[in-house]
Amino acid sequence: MPDEAQAEAPVRCADLTGDVCPMTFVKAKLHLEQVGPGQLLEIIIKDLEAARDLPRSIKDEGHRIEAVRQDGGLYHFFVRKSPT
Repeated sequence: MPDEAQAEAPVRCADLTGDVCPMTFVKAKLHLEQVGPGQLLEIIIKDLEAARDLPRSIKDEGHRIEAVRQDGGLYHFFVRKSPT
């Protein structure tokens, strides 16, 4: 995935490391509601099931995963909110 997200700082960071599926997606959606169209949100999770399911759910909602970074047992998803 492109590294564009690394050059642009996210406007919000959602630390969901204490959550597991399906709550990770529910909470990610709530954080996405707090950012404007086209803005970048960083979502941090550690649940492996959520790391597999979250990208599909995000894309199904019309948003775009700009980058994913793994840091030890944490997954950082950089999500671009859909423009509409």
